[in-house]
Amino acid sequence: VQLVESGGGLVQAGGSLRLSCAASGLPFNNYAMGWFRQAPGKEREFVAAINWSGGRTYYADSVKGRFTISRDNRKNTVYVQMNSLKPEDTAVYYCAAGRAGPGAGLSASDYEHWGQGTQATVSS
Repeated sequence: VQLVESGGGLVQAGGSLRLSCAASGLPFNNYAMGWFRQAPGKEREFVAAINWSGGRTYYADSVKGRFTISRDNRKNTVYVQMNSLKPEDTAVYYCAAGRAGPGAGLSASDYEHWGQGTQATVSS
């Protein structure tokens, strides 16, 4: 199983980034997908998740209204569109895949497979 994130970079506060995560080696449309992030000196935290069909999405309160998670099961790819970025959004962003029922997990322990991460840096 391989999850490869891309799309990170440096952006000014108020700007946008779109992260992508391409999955291979697993039946993608059987898996819920999640995005997590980890800032220096902090624990990894939940950002957003989406169920297998894309019909259910979940967000951390800190990103609700600014981030949008989506998936394309034909391309085995999950995305997170990040708008109105703040310096506190600076982190390494990880995508993860986990088997779930109709929904998606909100905890790192709900996910079996992880990508290597992509750095997103928001300057003030």
